[in-house]
Amino acid sequence: MEAAVSPLPDDVEALKALVVSMGAELAAARAKASATEALIGHLKLQIAKLRREQYGPSAERSRRLLDQLELQLEELEATASEDDLAAEAAATRTTSVTAFERKRPVKKPFPEHLPRERIVIPAPCSCPTCGGTRLSKLGEDVTETLEVIPRQWKVIQTVREKFSCRNCETITQPPAPFHVVPRGWAGPGLLAMLLFDKYGQHQPLNRQAERFAREGVPLSLSTLADQVGAATFALMPLYRRIEAHVLAADRLHGDDTTVPVLAKGKTDIGRLWVYVRDYAHPMIMRSSPGHLSSFLRQISEMVAGIQTRRCA
Repeated sequence: MEAAVSPLPDDVEALKALVVSMGAELAAARAKASATEALIGHLKLQIAKLRREQYGPSAERSRRLLDQLELQLEELEATASEDDLAAEAAATRTTSVTAFERKRPVKKPFPEHLPRERIVIPAPCSCPTCGGTRLSKLGEDVTETLEVIPRQWKVIQTVREKFSCRNCETITQPPAPFHVVPRGWAGPGLLAMLLFDKYGQHQPLNRQAERFAREGVPLSLSTLADQVGAATFALMPLYRRIEAHVLAADRLHGDDTTVPVLAKGKTDIGRLWVYVRDYAHPMIMRSSPGHLSSFLRQISEMVAGIQTRRCA
C-alpha cells in the first residue's frame, strides 16, 4: 500500500515557505544526530577512563585508546556545535519549526587566579520610557569572557657604556650580563618555552621553528637544537642533585615504558626508565633505545652505588 502524499501547493510563495520549512527540519535533524553522536563519544570516553582507573594504567594500549577517543570527541563536539548553530539560523527563517536545543557540557568557572578586567557599559542617564532622570541602581549583570593575550616577541638590548678616565686614561665598563647559555642569544623565558614545548608538550623543534616563522621570527632547526643542548647542559647539576636524592632512599621503585623512536629508515622501540623513592618526593627518568638488558644494567649499577655509600 502506497503512503499518501500531501499535494504540493501551487502558490510560489507557499512553495518557498515549504522549502524553507523543510530545510529547517533537515538542519534540526542533523543537529540532533550530531548531538547524539557527541554524547555517545563522551560516554565512551568516560567508560574508558573508568576502566583504566579500575584495572590500572599499566597498559600502554589503554592510554593510546584514550587519546584516540579524546580526538574523536573533539571532532564530534565541534561538528555538533556547528550543526546546532546552523539549525538555529534555519529556524529563524520559519515559524513552523522549533529550533533544536542541544544539551551543552557544563562549563567550569574560570580560575580565580586569573586577573579580571572590568568593563562597565555606561548606563542611560534618563529613563527610556518617560524621560525621567531620577534613576536608582538595582544591581548588575556580569558576563565573563575568557581572552588571551597573543605571544609577543621582543629584543632586549643591554647597553654597557664604556668610559675613559681623563686623569689616568683607565677604561672602565660594567661587566657583561649573565646568560644561561655562555655567549647565548636566547633569554631564559625563550629557553624555558623551548624545553617545555619539546619535552612537556611533545612538540618537536621543526614544528616550533615553523610556528616561530609564521610569527615573523625565523629560527633554523639547528639553531634551536643548539640552544636546547646548551640548556640541558646548564640544568644537569640540578638533575644530578635530584638523582642523588632519589637514589639515596632505602626503597626504590622502578618502571619502564616503551615508546616508538624514529630510527634510520624504521621505527625502533625505546624505553623510559622511571625511578621514584616515594609519592612525596621527586623522581628521575632515564631513556635508552636498547633492550631490557640495559634496564637490568642500570639497576645493578644503582644497587652497587647504594651499597658503596652504605659501606662508606
